[in-house]
Amino acid sequence: MQQAKQNFKVQFFITILSVILFAAKMVAYYFTHSLAILTDALESIVNVVAGFIGLYSLYVAAKPKDIDHPYGHGKAEFVSAAIEGTLIIIAGFFIIYQTIKTFFTASTPHSLDKGLWLVAATAVINFIAGSVCIKIGKKNNSLALLASGKHLQIDTYSTFVVIVGLALILFTKLFWLDKVLALAISIVILYNGYKIIRASLAGIMDEADMKLLREIIQILNDNRKENWIDLHNLRVIKYGSLLHIDCHLTIPWYFNVREAHEEIDALTKLIKEKFGNAVELFVHTDACLDSSCEICIKENCAQRKRPFQKRVEWTLENVLLNKRHDISTT
Repeated sequence: MQQAKQNFKVQFFITILSVILFAAKMVAYYFTHSLAILTDALESIVNVVAGFIGLYSLYVAAKPKDIDHPYGHGKAEFVSAAIEGTLIIIAGFFIIYQTIKTFFTASTPHSLDKGLWLVAATAVINFIAGSVCIKIGKKNNSLALLASGKHLQIDTYSTFVVIVGLALILFTKLFWLDKVLALAISIVILYNGYKIIRASLAGIMDEADMKLLREIIQILNDNRKENWIDLHNLRVIKYGSLLHIDCHLTIPWYFNVREAHEEIDALTKLIKEKFGNAVELFVHTDACLDSSCEICIKENCAQRKRPFQKRVEWTLENVLLNKRHDISTT
């Protein structure tokens, strides 16, 4: 809940900042009448709209679980990111349309020096704000913040291209470069809009995050306890900043309920130390079989039926499978 509140505060700041930077870019366009600067300003409109959508989604995502939403409201972040990506693509196509429409129309930007200073200032502020947004988004597993941060940094890169292009125009007087620059930026905008939509749809469809799964498996391998004989059927679902993790853990068959829960608590603590408290773990315990002895690393086990042969390293390939491991898995 604390992470959700932090996400909301960051997004609120980003939204207000987007409004201010959009106004600054429109002032720069008023000075210069540069199509490239107008293109950059139009993308900032998307920042403003997406900021308010993201703000609302984080407000919804911060709501506690209820009867109708037993897993919380975190999926709202994925919907927000999908809308933001769609808006970015619409802006990209609009910029292409405007550029092609005016490509053969003579237009001369002016007062480029004043415009350059204003646009450069927005670029610096955007980059800093985007970096903070991405850092907190990664920390709190918030797709909405990550989308906002990436969008701000994309805006920074496109603004930087605008600055370089306008400086070139200022010295060469090749004013047609203004339109070529606008067209190039629009293509980059379209590509990044696609990437944001792709990531949001992956979250909505509960697509497996292989990078995250590898990270979890590596942590479990590095901190494996002798009573954790086997791990399989590992699944991770994202609900905004909440990670819902399911797995089957094989432990010695003679453990009582209290001892079994101690192993689950140790596993839960290990995961939360790495990923924070916004984690739900549902661990199903399996009792070991005689065949488990061959891969069991537990020493001095009075119930061992077969000699230990080889430790099974948990990997992405074998941990995701819904079956117990044995010596043939090695």
